[in-house]
Amino acid sequence: MYCLASCAFPSSHTTLLRNKLSPFLFRRYRSHQSLQLHRRNFQIRAMRAVIQRVSSSSVTVDGRIVSDIGPGLLVLIGIHESDTDADADYICRKVLNMRLFTNESTGRGWDQNVMQRGYGVLLVSQFTLYGFMKGNKPDFHVAMPPEKAKPFYASLVERFQKAYKPDAVKDGVFGAMMKVNLVNDGPVTMQLESPQSSKNETKASTES
Repeated sequence: MYCLASCAFPSSHTTLLRNKLSPFLFRRYRSHQSLQLHRRNFQIRAMRAVIQRVSSSSVTVDGRIVSDIGPGLLVLIGIHESDTDADADYICRKVLNMRLFTNESTGRGWDQNVMQRGYGVLLVSQFTLYGFMKGNKPDFHVAMPPEKAKPFYASLVERFQKAYKPDAVKDGVFGAMMKVNLVNDGPVTMQLESPQSSKNETKASTES
């Protein structure tokens, strides 16, 4: 902690603060600033997905249904500005293999994934999953910018289609104002994030 704080502030600034503050207040100030720097360096840097088991779901744009599925998974996708192909691979693999369905042959719950059941997957890009509140107003600056996110999201959809089957994977319209309808079966809602450790280690080694 002390090392982080020492690197973050010039010695002249530190000396001035020490002269103005009591030793106790100065230590508290240094501790607070170190914690803020630590949090900034190790903030969440992951692709996010909210997965809902549904009986049916559809996406409507301008009054027209553009995609729909019967039983299966509705997956809301949030893309972080630092996301890479490794994050996309992880989310695709985990979503398709999540055992969220009952095995009708054995009656065992939480036993089969969406592919084993032959159900549909509906992907919807949702940058608001990276909303952080500044006062009462949401801020989305850590979401990947639209010009980068659009091709990245398209490649994610393609990953799902290749890993499963093209006609079983649907998606909404990137950047459009969508109305997403669903009948949540259960209800069952899961949250998923790609691993952050490798990104944090890379950032730490770059800054050291």
